Amino acid sequence: MNQKNTPLVLLILATFLMISCGNDDKFKIEKGKVGHVNASTTISQLHKIFENDSIVKNLSEGALGNDYFQDDDKFLIFEKGGKHLLTIVPKEQLDSSSTIKSIEIHDSRFTTESGINLNSSFLEINANNNINRVESTFSSATLFIDNLNATIAIDKEELGLKDFSTQKVALEQIPDLAKMKSFVVWFN
Repeated sequence: MNQKNTPLVLLILATFLMISCGNDDKFKIEKGKVGHVNASTTISQLHKIFENDSIVKNLSEGALGNDYFQDDDKFLIFEKGGKHLLTIVPKEQLDSSSTIKSIEIHDSRFTTESGINLNSSFLEINANNNINRVESTFSSATLFIDNLNATIAIDKEELGLKDFSTQKVALEQIPDLAKMKSFVVWFN
């Protein structure tokens, strides 16, 4: 190789590595962080973080509404092609300076360091995480994972149980191949 081209080749290689490492962070899940969103991120910063994506706002009536059961504000993040990536819920409703309460993952490219994503089975989840407890709802069993400050719901159909029962579920009852229904990272 020509020595004149060596600095140019090194510059191109370094640029490529920085870009590829930056893209990995876009889909990384850690405790208190999903992609480029962390515990100190405010709602007003979402437009900058997701400038190449679309944000759909589903705002509640907040304290002004007369609905006793008020919904949370939700910010749905979609790729330009229309794929739903995330649903972000702020701590304070109708407040652009609010930080994040939770993020629900909708895209399997979002992955933890141990390789857990939406397509992971219970066996993979249990092997790589500390599951603190399991709570039953009418239609799912919710796993509380402390090392990620996350909850993972598994549909009761995956467990061989009937919907609309509050039967307690133990970790030993969950089949290894059971798939997750939802994956939520909490920022509290």
